[in-house]
Amino acid sequence: NGRVAALIELGAGFHPDFTGRENLLLGGVMHGLSRGELEARMDDIIEFAELQDVIDDPVRTYSSGMFMRLGFSLAVHTDPDILIIDEVLAVGDAAFTSKCKERIARLRREGKTLLLVSHDLDAVERWCDEVVWLDKGVVADRGNPRRVIDHYREFIERGEEQELQDTAREDQSALAQS
Repeated sequence: NGRVAALIELGAGFHPDFTGRENLLLGGVMHGLSRGELEARMDDIIEFAELQDVIDDPVRTYSSGMFMRLGFSLAVHTDPDILIIDEVLAVGDAAFTSKCKERIARLRREGKTLLLVSHDLDAVERWCDEVVWLDKGVVADRGNPRRVIDHYREFIERGEEQELQDTAREDQSALAQS
């Protein structure tokens, strides 16, 4: 139960012809904030995103890193109980990514739920208390991050070995036919 904020795709929900500020207003309403709540938080959202110089420019002029800054800042300033994040943190500069990770750690300390969708196994191990590994939409494993990651790596290694064996057989077959 509670407010959900999601960072699933860069710029999702942003209108390219609206300014950063206008998109924050629109996005904030979509997250369930009132106009008054948004106006009270607007300066903090913009300051966290470090976009003061371009906040009144159309977002179509923003880089992917600027989109990430704007989206992340809005999401964490909506006071989410559940924060859903995909690979979006892979975009942007190291200093801002570090700032985002600090905010995520704060949300976790506050008892918020983080749903991380990622192939970054280090991030999964660092941020997750429980992991669900999906293979073609089916749960392949679930549980302790270290155990599930080890299981996943074993699976990948077996697949690579099988691929090498298949390639070697194909090469031998081609040589035998020539």
